[in-house]
Amino acid sequence: MRTTEETRLPQPDLATVEIGTVLQALADPVRLQIVRLLDTVGEAPCGALELPVGRSTVSHHLRTLRESGLVETHLRGNTRVSRIRREELERRFPGLLASVLGATPAAQAGTAASDEEGER
Repeated sequence: MRTTEETRLPQPDLATVEIGTVLQALADPVRLQIVRLLDTVGEAPCGALELPVGRSTVSHHLRTLRESGLVETHLRGNTRVSRIRREELERRFPGLLASVLGATPAAQAGTAASDEEGER
């Protein structure tokens, strides 16, 4: 039986990451969607994330998320698997991830606001 070696790609020490860097990474709608998907599935390879952009674009966004300290990426054989750095983020920025993930996406918020106006 062969075991797959796992190698962690370089990532920043969260103690050196500023909140602005994290928020800037989360400001992009595709990156925010990636974080939401990773929150749901736990960890996933780039190709398994169903997004409305190409695989190379997803790879670029995952790199940005890794470099900003939000996700960690491991190489398993030839596959890059990413996951949220949940515990580390909670220690560095308490409540941030829960707030971001708990926020209603703008498209849904706009629909809810339209529904409320229609009820008046």
